[in-house]
Order: sequence, then structure tokens, then C-alpha cells
Amino acid sequence: MTVLGHPRSWSCQWLPLLMLLLGTGHEPGAEGVTHYKTGDPVILYVNKVGPYHNPQETYHYYQLPVCCPEKIRHKSLSLGEVLDGDRMAESLYEIRFRENVEKRILCHMQLSSAQVEQLRQAIEELYYFEFVVDDLPLRGFVGYMEESGFLPHSHKIGLWTHLDFHLEFHGDRIIFANVSVRDVKPHSLDGLRPDEFLGLTHTYSVRWSETSVERRSDRRRGDDGGFFPRTLEIHWLSIINSMVLVFLLVGFVAVILMRVLRNDLARYNLDEETTSGGSGDDFDQGDNGWKIIHTDVFRFPPYRGLLCAVLGVGAQFLALGTGIIVMALLGMFNVHRHGAINSAAILLYALTCCISGYVSSHFYRQIGGERWVWNIILTTSLFSVPFFLTWSVVNSVHWANGSTQALPATTILLLLTVWLLVGFPLTVIGGIFGKNNASPFDAPCRTKNIAREIPPQPWYKSTLIHMTVGGFLPFSAISVELYYIFATVWGREQYTLYGILFFVFAILLSVGACISIALTYFQLSGEDYRWWWRSVLSVGSTGLFIFLYSVFYYARRSNMSGAVQTVEFFGYSLLTGYVFFLMLGTISFFSSLKFIRYIYVNLKMD
Repeated sequence: MTVLGHPRSWSCQWLPLLMLLLGTGHEPGAEGVTHYKTGDPVILYVNKVGPYHNPQETYHYYQLPVCCPEKIRHKSLSLGEVLDGDRMAESLYEIRFRENVEKRILCHMQLSSAQVEQLRQAIEELYYFEFVVDDLPLRGFVGYMEESGFLPHSHKIGLWTHLDFHLEFHGDRIIFANVSVRDVKPHSLDGLRPDEFLGLTHTYSVRWSETSVERRSDRRRGDDGGFFPRTLEIHWLSIINSMVLVFLLVGFVAVILMRVLRNDLARYNLDEETTSGGSGDDFDQGDNGWKIIHTDVFRFPPYRGLLCAVLGVGAQFLALGTGIIVMALLGMFNVHRHGAINSAAILLYALTCCISGYVSSHFYRQIGGERWVWNIILTTSLFSVPFFLTWSVVNSVHWANGSTQALPATTILLLLTVWLLVGFPLTVIGGIFGKNNASPFDAPCRTKNIAREIPPQPWYKSTLIHMTVGGFLPFSAISVELYYIFATVWGREQYTLYGILFFVFAILLSVGACISIALTYFQLSGEDYRWWWRSVLSVGSTGLFIFLYSVFYYARRSNMSGAVQTVEFFGYSLLTGYVFFLMLGTISFFSSLKFIRYIYVNLKMD
């Protein structure tokens, strides 16, 4: 339920956005701390509020009936902060470095019954607030709710009107900040008549203490009383499950499949020598299996332009995902804020557009494509158009509900400019290089003009069965790890195990490649040479399993609710499944292509 109105007007300057876009900005909690002298003012910014169980449903703090200055002054925000839903504004709290304050009055308020009801609904939905002091976030609940007993049933709602700020310093720097209501009683919001006003006095206290910790990053996790969970434990079950699956699949492909191939090659080559006096057609009539379709296996598929676009965008996201994980391993992101990762993902997506253009255009020209311009347009639209449509719906829902997750016009124009001036031109440039460097498709077998008739296939070699097997096995390798990813993105966990994430990502790609080779061999053994699209769909269907898991996570593993959170969750979960389809479909296709080249190069033919 939305209990807040539309946000008040605010401005966001272009310069800080461009600074972060170029990599010169910093995220809250980084080491770029401010140095203070005793008595210097320390600005406390109010940021956002929202339901605790709906991480992406956030609103401006001043949309609640709280102590608010007459003129609201907003802080210039970085791109990562804007994408994270931050909307920082100066507060009425007066804090000075190393000066304690005991129960200072913040403001007096007279709340109408409508304002009290607004606060009651916010407290019932477990709204929390977020402040920022010296780039350190402080979080706490807006109020207190107590519900006990069945008969008699009691339902009490209270508002926290006093906040205790605890700040730790080392020398002239602030190392840690926290806010609490541990020794405070809430102000009851029950029993108010419709025509009655509620008088409130908001107060606060500030306590400073010195710490021996010299840097914020040196503070041990878990000893700061954090509002959100800080880390995830190492989940060995996921690692062991993935390793066992990889070893089994690699062993299957390397031992069983290669042994079968060795026997096939020996038999085919022996038969070729004994029937050397006969024609190739006579040989084909006396044999069956993958050898007999050597004149059709490299027959180019339908919709080759779309296939090349899928491979190009899939290669781009493979590079993007690898780049993000490597940057995280190098410690380039602050683990407690997601803004830096969002900014890096936008930059890397724009810069890696050249990969999609190159791969798509290069392969398109190799397989005889002539409509090069149309191929580039299709490549650049394959992800950007679905993403824009999804984002438009999600952003409209946020905007209609007054959420801070709705991007302002300046940020939208900035992102559009990045795509128009960086992403799209790099796609075209990559396409030009790919087209010019493309050589003819090097097929080890000559393709006949007339296609061979494909015999009826058993049910277990159908496309649906291949998609089920090829999608489920890679999904099972990452299913446990996927829970922790969802708990980070859509929950309150903080993910720090990037080494394990890189390991699981490599396992996912390895499993996808092995499954693709095995399924392609089974398909060719049934004399079905339509492997081009089948190889993409078989392992690419992992994206469908990921989306189905997101539905399960929403229904059974989370407490998310409401139109705002639901639309964003399913919209971006659908896009996530689509991205995995592109990535794994690309890995699957090129693995199958390399495997098919290998077995037919080693086959003696006329």
C-alpha cells in the first residue's frame, strides 16, 4: 500500500553525474572521508523511507509528516546514488564534531488526523528511514508496532520522536555512525479523534566517542549493530553441488562421448576404405548416424540475421558479466552500496557494444548474410528495446506512486545520451570491423543443393525435451548460489563472496558447453542436422528456469508485496532470464559449432 504522496521538487546537477560516469565519483562509505576540526558542523542528510520488505519501493523522507526546513536544499548526487533511489536533502539536525548533545529539541509539530493516519500506515508497513552523515548511512524504523494476544487482541502503534546518534571518530575523521531508539519510549498514535490534532515534540541526542580504528574498512563486520545484514556465510553446499555436477558432465563428455566418437570414426573410415571403389551415394545408403548428414550439417539456418544478433548480444553480456565480477574481485566496489555496481554496469554495457556489433556482423557475413545494416539495427535493438519497454513500465509505476526509484528527467537524458553517443556508435564501429575482417565460412564438408529428408525423431530427441534437459542441468549447478544472489538484489543481505561467484559463473558456462555438445551429438546421431537454433534454445532455456525460480522466490522466500515492488521484481526478473538466455545460448552455439567442426574434420570423405 502506498501511503506517501508525490515527492517535492528537487534538482540534480549534471556535473556529479558526469564525474561518476567518467569514474571520478565516489560512493557512500568509501575512503574519501572529510577531515574535521572540533566544533565544525557535520551535515546530516535525510534520504529515503520505505517498507522494510520492499527494497526497491522507496520514497523521499520529507514526504512523511516530519520535521522539515522551510526551504529544502538537496545534495548533488552521483549517478550511482540516483539509480539506487537516493534523494538526499539537508536536515534540521545540528551536529558538531566531537560535541555531545543531550535531548535537544528538533521541532514542534501539530499533526492532523490525516497526517497521523499516514504515519500509522507507514509504521504498520514497517517503514524504515535512511539518513547519511559524512557518506555513512544510518537506518532505523519510523515507529513501533505491537500486536499481541488473540482474546483480547491488542494493536498498538507508536512513533519514535527521539533519536540517539552515536558517532565514533579517530583523529579528525568520522569512522562510524549509528542511530538508535534503545532507551526511548514511542509516542502513541492510538485513540485520536478525527477532528483532533496531535502535538509532537521531536528531540535528538548526539554522543561522540573515540575509536582506535583508523579506517572505516578496518572495522570488523558485525560489531557495528548494522540495520541490515552485512555478509553471507560461505555456502559450501552450493560449491560441492556445482563441482560434482561439473565433474560428472565433463567426465561424461570426455570419456563416454569421445569413446563413442572414436569408435564411430574408426568404423566410418574403415567402411570408407573398403568401399573406396563405390560412389559417395552408395556409401550414404549403407550407413546411418551423424556421418550420413555430412552434406547437410553445415546448411545455413533460417533467420540467420536474428541468430547472429543473438550471438553478438550474448557475447557482449558474457564480457559484461565477466568484467563486473573481475572488478568486484579487485575491490573496486563498496560492498554496502549498490550504486557503484549500477554505474559500472552502465559504463561497461556502453563500452562492450562494440563486441556485439563485431561478433554479430562477423558471423553474419561468414554465413552469407547480405543485409548488413539491418543486422546492425537488429543487434543494437535486441536487448535495448525490451529493456526500454520494461523500464518504461517500471518507471511509470514508480512515478505514479511517488517513489524515489523513478528516475528524474536529467538522469534519463544522460543515460540516453550515453547510449546514443557511445553505445550505438560502438556497435556500428564493431560491425564495420567484423564485416571487413570476415572470411568465408570454412566448412569441412561440402553442402548439397537439395536437403536430405529428416527421419521421424523419437520423443526424447524433441526440442522441448532438449530444452528441459539443457536448461535444468545448468540451473541446478547454480540454484543454491542463485538464492544468495536474489537475497542480495531483492533482499537485505550484503554479498561479498565474489570469488565464489566467479567460480560458480565459470561452472555455469562449463556445464552449458558440455550439455550443448552432448545434446548436439544425440541430435546428429538421429540424422537431424537442424542443430543451429536447437543448440541456442537447449541451453539458453536456463533463463526460463531462472525466471520460474524468481516466481518461487517471490511467493515462498520473500515478504515482498504491493504493486510497486511486484512490477519491478517481475519486470527485471524477466529481463534477467532473457540475459541468461542470450549468454548461455551463445556459449552453447559456439561449443556445438566447434564440436561439429572437430568431428567432421577428422572424418575421411570423398
